[in-house]
Parts: sequence; structure tokens; C-alpha cells
Amino acid sequence: MKLTTAQALVGWLVAQHSETFDGREVPLFPAAFAIFGHGNVLGLGTALSERRDEIPVWRGHTEQGMALAAIGLAKATHRRQVGIATSSIGPGALNMVTAAGVAHANRLPLLLLPGDTFSSRAPDPVLQQVEHFGDPTITVNDAFRAVSRYFDRITRPEQLIATLPQAARVLTDAADVGPVTLALPQDVQAETYDFPDALFEPVVHRITRSRPDSRVVAEAARALRSARRPLLVLGGGVRYSGAGRLVLEFAERHGIPITETTAGRTLVPYDHQLYAGPLGVTGSASANALAAQADLVLAIGTRLQDFTTASWTVFAPDVRLITINTARFDAVKHGALAVVGDAAASVSELAALLVNWQVDAAWSDGAEGLRTTWDAHIDKLRAPTPGTPSYAQIVGVVNELSAPDDYVMTAAGGMPGELIGGWRAIGTVPTMDVEYGFSCMGYELAGAWGAAMAHVHGLVTTMLGDGSYLMLNSELFSAAFAGHRFVAVVCDNDGYAVIARLQEGQGGDPFNNFYVDCRTNHPQPPRVDFASHARSLGCAVFTATDLTEFRGAYARARAAALSESRPAVVVVRTQPSAWTDAGAWWEVGVPEHLAGRAAYDEAKAAQVRYLNRAESAE
Repeated sequence: MKLTTAQALVGWLVAQHSETFDGREVPLFPAAFAIFGHGNVLGLGTALSERRDEIPVWRGHTEQGMALAAIGLAKATHRRQVGIATSSIGPGALNMVTAAGVAHANRLPLLLLPGDTFSSRAPDPVLQQVEHFGDPTITVNDAFRAVSRYFDRITRPEQLIATLPQAARVLTDAADVGPVTLALPQDVQAETYDFPDALFEPVVHRITRSRPDSRVVAEAARALRSARRPLLVLGGGVRYSGAGRLVLEFAERHGIPITETTAGRTLVPYDHQLYAGPLGVTGSASANALAAQADLVLAIGTRLQDFTTASWTVFAPDVRLITINTARFDAVKHGALAVVGDAAASVSELAALLVNWQVDAAWSDGAEGLRTTWDAHIDKLRAPTPGTPSYAQIVGVVNELSAPDDYVMTAAGGMPGELIGGWRAIGTVPTMDVEYGFSCMGYELAGAWGAAMAHVHGLVTTMLGDGSYLMLNSELFSAAFAGHRFVAVVCDNDGYAVIARLQEGQGGDPFNNFYVDCRTNHPQPPRVDFASHARSLGCAVFTATDLTEFRGAYARARAAALSESRPAVVVVRTQPSAWTDAGAWWEVGVPEHLAGRAAYDEAKAAQVRYLNRAESAE
């Protein structure tokens, strides 16, 4: 079949399908996000135009934003579908590097197709080319190597035959999933080749259920049987395996208390009797208190990031750690007994060896008691008060007015701590996306665009601060133009409030975070009119100054988004210094002369005791 390189690539994309958890067959690549330039408009752009009915192409307005939208789509489909983002060469390509970092850190599939300079080098240097004096093979796309699971530069059309199966492997492999970057020199995009018909045969990619080593499972079962105070930590791997219900039944059968990580949030109903709450710095005091007492932790599908482990101070120094993970890289961390396998398959095999084993009821019941105390604390934080509302109060209203199949999102700043720690899930289908693996400001709006494409049965609400809004807001217009609906709650507290909290909480001077502490030549500097700005981008806009007004504004925004098929933005002033605190430590470098150094040294000593637990046991 004589095709251009670009036509062959797009033909292969169309032939790829995926199977959802409920057995439906869907396109593996349901959407492409594109900004065309001289590096991709004629080659890949022409090929996408020819197949536009089979792969919808959505026009973005920043390359980073549209790649983040592709990530939001992948997360909302639980990694069963993959978004594509293509750009021209040079700055357009480099704008997507940050998004690649988001996908890499969060183990999410993303296909990036940046244009590249001429493979022939005949017209060098071309527009937007960065020349390296000592190595002419380097282009700006080599920057993707550090943030790609798989990288290739297609310098010959026939390379696709070997490369595309590898790209599919990475995008659909639970253990190795992440961003794939295929750099496409603009001359090679237009070259023709006689491609084999077999390259375009339809393929259905199904969930891979890798089985653990039976000997390791047996060892894990023995360890669990000997434990008196075991604790389950559920991560994103449980979500992507579709194992939420199965793991919950495992916990119920044996009476094991449950906590969740950021990526595992909303797997467990908040009022479940075994649920202790979310774990870690942005989690709950209840889960952290239980974790400190546990003698064995079974961590399923989590890479145990520092916010989950409170920089490795949340567990007792003598705890036994068992991990279940498809990626051996994550499973072997911190001397854990590594059960390498799919979450559903591994838990099923573990359960078969634990028949008639039951945790002591006193330990099982402790989870609910602690969480009830935490819930009462959240109730107090959410309680209506006059004046400017807090983040916790805003989250409470959104939580109360959301339907069970709605989807809530956030990323950087102070909102992750409020949403992770305070949100109350009422089902077992994951309905939250907190991008806190890379903590990328700007993901909140762009990611919501992609999530809205995938989450068609409920309404997406994304929550963000004024700082994230100013950092990346152009995809609001992309979504409004395309006709995709979601609600964005913009909390305006006059600056980077959560970093100011960190700065001042450790004894630093207020500096360069709140606007009042930033350098300006104006005695009265300007303020951003977020409502007018969002309205100019085609959004329905509502404003609020107190909690009562916010409740009404959010309800109207939901109705507008659903009826008008466009983003609805609620702008609300919020308190700059009221936070939900789980009472856990997070390690950051604290200079010796700051007041926070003494507390740092104390927590650091606890961390060292945990990290040296093997030596301590001896």
C-alpha cells in the first residue's frame, strides 16, 4: 500500500482499538489535539485531514495545554484510551515537554508527534531550528528523551513498521506505560513507501493481567497471617486494573483497614466501616494515625510518593512493607516484599491463600472510629461562616451538589490538600483526578477539557487557584469553541498562597508569593478581572463573594454547562490562609537560621529511624 509516512502513521492509529473494563471495544486513539505549523501541516496535517471522520482533530491554543488535555482524557478513561498531540518544530514542540513530564510522573499514556527538522539537512538551518555546533543530529526534540518512556525519530518511512508496535506496547503496558514521542522530520512525513497491508490490520488492546510469582504470594500470605495490625494502601494501580471492587471485598473478608493515595482516591466510599481516610501530607489525620500503628502495610498499585508517606515518616520504624505492583521498579522500593503483578490478579491469588484468616476486630474497628473523628473535623471546616469562604467550604459545596457519576479535578497549589483530604466519595467508581505526581500548574483547565470529552455521563468540575488560572487558561476557549462542557471553580486569594504558607510557616519572610509581597512600580497595582477574562474566552461566568452566593453560583454554573455545552466558570474570592491540615511532615530544605529548622531536624530523625529500620531490628 503506497502511502506517505504520515498517511501510514494515521492509518495505523485508526486500526488500534482498546477494550474497556466492561468489555466494550473503543478506539485506542479517540482524539488528536493539533496546532499546525510548517513542521507538520502538510505531512501529518494532510493525513489527519483525510481521516478526520475516524480520528477527530481538535484545535488547541497552546501546545502544552492540548497535550495536558490529552492526559486528562487518558486519566478519565482509566488509561484505556490515549490522546494524541501534534505540533510544529521548535517552540511548539518544546511547549509539550512539560506535559510529557506530567504523563511520565503519573504513569499515564500520551502520544506526542512533534514535527522535526529536515532529515536530509539540505535546507539547514531552517526556521525554528536550534543548531548544535558539535552534533548536527541533535534537535530540540531530544529534550523529550528525559520525559518519554519511548522515543524515536522517524528518519525513514519504513521505520514505522518496527516502531509502531513498540509505541503501542508502551502506551498499553501497565508496567511500562507512559508518554511516547515520535519525532517526525517534515521531509520524511511526506515521503512515500510501499507499506505492508498487515500494518493496518485492526488490533484490540486488552488489559494485561500479569500474574505474580506463586512463591512470593505465599510469602506475602504468611506475612499477613502473622500480622496483628495490617493496613491496606490503595493506589492508582488499583484504579487502572479495574480492581476497586475486588480489593474492597478482600478488605471486607479479612477485616483489613483501608487508606488511599492521591491516585487511588474515590476507590472507597467515604463512610465504609474499614475506611480510615486518605493517607499522607494531603490526606487525613485519621489515616496517618492508623498508619503509625500498623505492623504491616500492603501497598497496592502505588509508587509511594513523598506526599503519601509523609517523606517516609508516616509508618512505624518496624513496619513490614509488602507491595503489589505491575512495575518491578516501584514494587522493590524500600526493601518491600515485592509482589510483581496486576492488582486484580495478585489480590485474587493472595486471597486464595488467606481463607478463614481474620484480623482482630479491635484493629478493624479502629479505622471507623478515627475516620469519624476526621469527618467531624471536616464538618467544622465546611460549616458556613460569614465573610470570605475557605477552600474547605468551597469543596464542601461542590461535593454536596455533585452527582455520584460526576468527576472532580485539581492539580497544584492548595486545592489538592483540600480535595484529597476532604472530598467524600459515595461510590466505588473512581471520580477524581488530582494531578499531584508532577504538580503541574495549568493542568486544571486543560486537563478538564480532555476529561470532559471522555466523561460524557456526568459533569466534570475542576477546581483551581488564581495562580494556575493565569499560568494556562487558553484551553478554556478551545473547549468553548469545540463545545465541551465542564465547570471551573476559580478561587482568587491574591497569589501563590500555599507556597506562602510553606515559606512563612518555616520562618521565612513573606516574599514574592502574595501580590502584596511582590515588587511593583505602582502604588496601586492592577488586579485581574477573572470573570471578564473567562467571559471573553466564550465561557458562561458566575461570581460569588461569600458561601451563600457561591452555592447559588455553582448550581447555576452546572445548569449552564449542561444546557449550553461549554465551560462555565465560577469566580469566588477565598481566604488566603485557611487550610485543611492532616498533621503530617513533608521534607523540604530548611536553612539552619530559619525558625522551622528545629522541627525539621526532629522529623528528619524520625525519617532516618524508618529508613534504617532493618539495622534497628538487628
